[in-house]
Amino acid sequence: MAATDERHGAAPGPAAMTPEDAAKQASLDRVKAVATGALVACIAVYAVATIFKGDYPVLAFVAAFAEAAAIGGIADWYAVVALFRRPLGLPIPHTAIIPANQARIADNLGRFIEVNFLAAGPVREKLREVDFAALVADWLSEPRRAAGLSGFVVRLVPQALKAIGDSGLRDFAGQRFAEQMDKVKIAPLAADLLSSFTHDRRHQRLFDELIRTLGKLLNDEQALAMMRDRIRDELPSLARFFRADAYLLKRIVSSAGSLLEEVRADPDHPLRAEFDGFVAGFIDKLRASPDYAERAETLKRDFLARPELATMIANMWESVGAFVEQDARSPDSAIRTHLAGLFVDIGRQLAEDPRVRADMNQGFVVALAAFVERQKSGVSAFIADQVKSWDLGQLTRLIELNVGRDLQYIRFNGMIIGGIAGLLLHTGSVLILGE
Repeated sequence: MAATDERHGAAPGPAAMTPEDAAKQASLDRVKAVATGALVACIAVYAVATIFKGDYPVLAFVAAFAEAAAIGGIADWYAVVALFRRPLGLPIPHTAIIPANQARIADNLGRFIEVNFLAAGPVREKLREVDFAALVADWLSEPRRAAGLSGFVVRLVPQALKAIGDSGLRDFAGQRFAEQMDKVKIAPLAADLLSSFTHDRRHQRLFDELIRTLGKLLNDEQALAMMRDRIRDELPSLARFFRADAYLLKRIVSSAGSLLEEVRADPDHPLRAEFDGFVAGFIDKLRASPDYAERAETLKRDFLARPELATMIANMWESVGAFVEQDARSPDSAIRTHLAGLFVDIGRQLAEDPRVRADMNQGFVVALAAFVERQKSGVSAFIADQVKSWDLGQLTRLIELNVGRDLQYIRFNGMIIGGIAGLLLHTGSVLILGE
């Protein structure tokens, strides 16, 4: 029977009775015994009073009370027993009501729970009472839990990357990226980036680097030798005889060095203003010139079409996957450590931000309420199917065990009310008819 209970989700059988069920059964048995004893006592009192009422007329009232009490007790015993089984095993119609209507009770119970407990309004109100965000924040703020969650995530990442690669999602994402990039106008974007870069004349740092590079070039022996050779080639033979190339090179280098030093020392030097104008003009052309826009688009398309780009992206993907997989296997995983710290920080920040918690709780309410709304008919059907699958004897015992004790008090009430009614009727008969 225990195996049947586990398979069907039925009420536990006698062999599997819990201590709580055993206490309920003992209490029910006591109340039944007392009610039966009271009924037997009523019958006995009726018999004794009937025998001796000729000698003691007052016993007629006792007999009337006991007779009606016994009838009421028997009627209510019949009513209570008829709920669960056939009284005395007789095939009386409309008895064993619960076993005979198991399917209807199961369906009605399922619908009752669906309509009254899983309705959208009550579910939302109940969900609003729960601070889901606080629960999440408390859970994440505990370092041990955050470490466990990070370990779980890190173990899944290599599998997720492999699944993405095998599914073709990576190629799809690459195509979508290329399509989106093709829609982006490079020239205006580059103009905006350069405008941001030139804010507060930060582009002058680039000019300073250019001056520094030219200064190094003027002090480079190999570069100077090349310049001297070019000057010598342009001079007539007589000038070369008098070594005019060396003199000219010295004058050029000296003048250029002086100029570069002046520019370096003066933030408002005219050459700097010329550079400002050049950069500003270039930005304007990028933003407005169709010719520059076409050139930028051509460069972009050529860049995106290069096979080296696809190879580079594939290699990067494989490198990332290999790194993540290797790191996930390491006992000192850097990703796991940083991820655990991130989860703890998220939990603490969530606990300190009531607005985010409120939004998060509202999201939980909407999502869970929608889930319950979609699944409540399935819950109703599940409850109904479970009740229908229960063994009739177990179903009857389960209901009787939980409500049978209260039903037994109906027998007491029936005897008391019946007895009072019988006594009143007998008294009225004596007063009115003189019997």
